Amino acid sequence: MEARAIARYVRVSPRKARVVVDLVRGKSVLQAREILAFTNRGVAETVEKVLNSAVANAEDQHHVAPESLYVKTAYVDEGPTMKRIRARAKGSAARINKRTSHITIIVATREEA
Repeated sequence: MEARAIARYVRVSPRKARVVVDLVRGKSVLQAREILAFTNRGVAETVEKVLNSAVANAEDQHHVAPESLYVKTAYVDEGPTMKRIRARAKGSAARINKRTSHITIIVATREEA
C-alpha cells in the first residue's frame, strides 16, 4: 500500500530542498515529523506539509493508521527557473536564476516478512 503527495513549483532551489528531504527518507512518519519540526531550514515547513498530505491520502484512500507508515521514497525534482536581470556596472546586466522545486513524498506500510 502506497500513497503520495507532490508539491509543485515551490520557490526554493532543489539543492536546498534536498538537504531537508534526505533527513526524512526511510524514517517512520512519527520520526520524520519530529525531525522536520526541529530542522532549522525554511523549506522544512513545506516538506512537513507534503508529508502530512501524503499521510492524509493514505488514511483517506487506504484506511491505514499513520503510526504504521514510513517514508518509502522522498525526492526533489527541479522545476522551471524564473530568469531575472540585475543591473551591473557600465550599463551591463547579470542574470539571476530564481529556481523552483517539485517535492514528492511517498509513504507506505512496512511489509513484515
